[in-house]
Amino acid sequence: MQCGRFTFTFERPLVMGILNVTPDSFSDGGLYAEPSKARRQAELMLVEGADIIDIGGESTRPGAPPVPLEDELDRVIPLVKELSDAGIPVSVDTYKPEVMRHALAAGADLINDIWGFRMPGAIEAVKDSQCGLCVMHMLGEPQTMQAGEPAYADVVAEIRAFLDERVNTLMGAGVAKNRICVDPGFGFGKTVEHNYALLAHLPETAPIVGTPLPILAGMSRKSMLGAVVQRPPQQRVVASVAAAVCAAERGAAIIRVHDVEQTVQGLQVWAAMRDAALRG
Repeated sequence: MQCGRFTFTFERPLVMGILNVTPDSFSDGGLYAEPSKARRQAELMLVEGADIIDIGGESTRPGAPPVPLEDELDRVIPLVKELSDAGIPVSVDTYKPEVMRHALAAGADLINDIWGFRMPGAIEAVKDSQCGLCVMHMLGEPQTMQAGEPAYADVVAEIRAFLDERVNTLMGAGVAKNRICVDPGFGFGKTVEHNYALLAHLPETAPIVGTPLPILAGMSRKSMLGAVVQRPPQQRVVASVAAAVCAAERGAAIIRVHDVEQTVQGLQVWAAMRDAALRG
């Protein structure tokens, strides 16, 4: 996968460290809102083994209000500039085309869009760059996606169809296949049962364009885990690592997490088992 200045070959799942520079994210809101704290957290994730850092300036938790454009730019762009020479791909978690443009100009390598590049101007903002694109499925929008009971006739097939359509639209606009990965959107307009069905059938969610596209899995500390282990977000680290290993076993190429060190260690053990099995 081409990701800006970097090329991913996916001999192993890559760990994407979450860096929320927001006051209201569901798990770590406010912890890294100050620039100095955000920088220290980025440096820590590098030491812990992160392969990618994903910077988010607007919370997308269920019910989260939109953030004004200038606020998001002020939170995100200085950090992108600072990390762009750290020797690691920098991702920006945004759906706003103007943020995408500024992020790419500042040195971002990947745009991670919960709206799947559906906002007017989003495709135009990214198509002529070399950045990687993560296309995510979301039912509804953050303010309403978990209101009521999200419903699907066949959650795996419907999400696959959505991702197929978005990938074909991007490729039709001139975006190369090798710049695209997909995310089924755990927790974004899904019940607990939907989320575990997606995890169980993860390979089936990926569009096939000659070969299946890489899958990004983001379950870290989410309520689908809390529903099983009955713990608040900050106490879901073990559950998050277990979910990461399940995703790796099912072929996830990128795993997006809050707890980098613990996830890296869990995946190292899984990889050692996988390699021993391959040797026979």
